[in-house]
Amino acid sequence: MSGTKARPDLFPGAGAPAGAQAGTQHNTGILPYQTIRELVRSHEVIAAEPIEASQYQPASLDLRLGDTAYRVRASFLAGGSSTVMEKIEQFGMHEVDITKGAVLETGCVYIVRLMESVQLGARLAAMANPKSSTGRLDVFTRLITDHGTAFDRVDKGYAGPLYLEIAPRTFSIVVRRGSRLNQLRFRRGEAPMDERALRRLHERVRLVDLPAGAETFRGDAVGVTLDLSGDRTTGLIGYRAKKHADVIDVDRRQAYDPLDFWEPIAAGRRGGIVLNPDDFYILATKEAITVPPDHAAEMVAYDTMVGEFRVHYAGFFDPGFGYDPMAPQDGGTKAVLEVRSHEVPFILEHEQIIGWLKYERLTDVPDKLYGLGIGSSYQEQGLTLGKQFKALG
Repeated sequence: MSGTKARPDLFPGAGAPAGAQAGTQHNTGILPYQTIRELVRSHEVIAAEPIEASQYQPASLDLRLGDTAYRVRASFLAGGSSTVMEKIEQFGMHEVDITKGAVLETGCVYIVRLMESVQLGARLAAMANPKSSTGRLDVFTRLITDHGTAFDRVDKGYAGPLYLEIAPRTFSIVVRRGSRLNQLRFRRGEAPMDERALRRLHERVRLVDLPAGAETFRGDAVGVTLDLSGDRTTGLIGYRAKKHADVIDVDRRQAYDPLDFWEPIAAGRRGGIVLNPDDFYILATKEAITVPPDHAAEMVAYDTMVGEFRVHYAGFFDPGFGYDPMAPQDGGTKAVLEVRSHEVPFILEHEQIIGWLKYERLTDVPDKLYGLGIGSSYQEQGLTLGKQFKALG
């Protein structure tokens, strides 16, 4: 296994990564950047076209759409006895050539074969999640596999194609061959983290910027709360998506006026917000969050214990998110939340627990970390819309 030990070039000002277990390598855990590259070289990950350097993230691999989107009647899983293409033949309605770009409409479900496929070893599994900018457009995506019985999961030893279910909820989108809507994270074996280990990690690197004793831990997750106090400059607490807006090209950056697509929400006198089940919201956590170099994190998307709403479509947080190598106890970046209520209106209040952030150990510190140095879009974000939109103001 490829790896690094105490990389001073990654962590300037010190001989080892502050806040990380310097030089420690593990047989189990989430695979880092350099080991994912090894998977490609050893043909455990295969692609119709060479994988681009920009697809490699610190602890995940961006996946690319292929040539054809199949409009299907409903979402499905292949199940133990079927392939995805057999299900498409059964439930498909028509094909859309997306080679040079095409519109995927709201209220419809599409299946696209990805350019990447896998041949995983017996100890290697994978899990998928939408990319951050996909979630912020209210585009619901789920990875499916041949004979798969769960979404967003690639079982140990799976060898075969990967498909993406795409369901635009609020905005119709333009996609094309090569568009990247989701990402794949690889796990070798099991590396469970209990509450005691999570507390020790929090002592090394403050995972959420709360006073000591104010944190809320639950098993392998730490709670995060909602910020409804309002931005100090703008007074905004979030955005509500406008209905019947124009289409959005997912591959364009800073191309759209946010006011054409979003209604800014100012802080109210009563300090709360009522979620309408038909609406989609962008909100933010009160806490700044840190993911240390030797760990990855994932936001629990749906937890009925805190309310009947989905809090996050794009749940992966890469190693280095919010991390300051010069001051690991003082860093942190707010998490932006894609929120949609289920079935009934739901009231959210300031500093209410809105989600749980789960941490998991990597097998090794990545050769590159999330941050501005590798072009990460949201390292210093506040209340930030997707990268397709111009800055408000």
